[in-house]
Amino acid sequence: MCAFRGLVRTAIAAVSPQTILSESEGDGPEARPSEVPTDLISSTFRVGVISDEIAQDFGRACEVAAREFGMEWVELRDLWNKNVLSLDSNELAEARLILQKYRLRVTDIASPLFKVDWPGAPQSKYSQRDEFKAGFTYGQQDEVWERALHAAAVFETDRVRCFDFWRLQDQKPYRAAINDRLREAAEKAGKKGITLLLENEESCNTSTGAEAAKVLEAVQSAHLMLNWDPANAAACGEKPYPNGYEVLPKDRIGHCHCKDTVKRGKEYEWEAMGRGIVDWVGQFKALKRDGYHRAVSLETHWDGGGTPERSSRQSWSGMKKILQEAGALKGVNQD
Repeated sequence: MCAFRGLVRTAIAAVSPQTILSESEGDGPEARPSEVPTDLISSTFRVGVISDEIAQDFGRACEVAAREFGMEWVELRDLWNKNVLSLDSNELAEARLILQKYRLRVTDIASPLFKVDWPGAPQSKYSQRDEFKAGFTYGQQDEVWERALHAAAVFETDRVRCFDFWRLQDQKPYRAAINDRLREAAEKAGKKGITLLLENEESCNTSTGAEAAKVLEAVQSAHLMLNWDPANAAACGEKPYPNGYEVLPKDRIGHCHCKDTVKRGKEYEWEAMGRGIVDWVGQFKALKRDGYHRAVSLETHWDGGGTPERSSRQSWSGMKKILQEAGALKGVNQD
């Protein structure tokens, strides 16, 4: 961790306060209840939100998260219509000032590391997707790692999200090599005081709790943990809680994404928290029981509220009630 603190000092020094951009404005005529500060929430977990799920305007997103939702944590993926790894020094500096203004801390850098095709394998059907303004190639993954490391230092977090490559129809011939790549990256991360968070996602080779358990068993590194996403697992046909969760090594869950999903016909669609098929009350109770205390990060995805901000407001309302019912949230006024 000493090495990480040294990296923080170096990175922050490189982001000069003299390069601050002008303060960003709001997103137009939408109602702004967040102008009235709310009491901070108190939870078993680090309750936060992926900022761009509220707004691409980072200032507005932080205002809502802190003053309306009462949060102290945010997760960084896209800011001002740019991937967090593509921000220049001016933008990094402005983002730091905004975080300081709203007294927010960063749970992790939600990077697109390894969200690319595995070299030498048949091209995945998920390849070339527009993934949150990233667009990096396999050949650029070392650069992606360095940028993620720099962003983690600037924003004073020791966690970086990753994936395990676009999903292959048959991953068996490549799985051992993919695991080796994850192990190598995790050990490299550990030397910098960073923990990698492997997210389970339908479009990647690890999509469910059952698959995640196998990968974690194969990659025995203290520096690789799981970014557990129950809704992603549900959208792949798994019952995430209790089935998917039960097989996971509890001491290797390092982050949790919170959204919901429903099945309409043959397809799964995103839904506001508490309106879908994921047993979030049971999941939060289990996380609390098992001693989990890291982030539970709202990743709205659902767009039924009309705008990202309104959709996130509704989904946060559902998540807040679920946390209360699970006995994991205190000090929040009922709606």
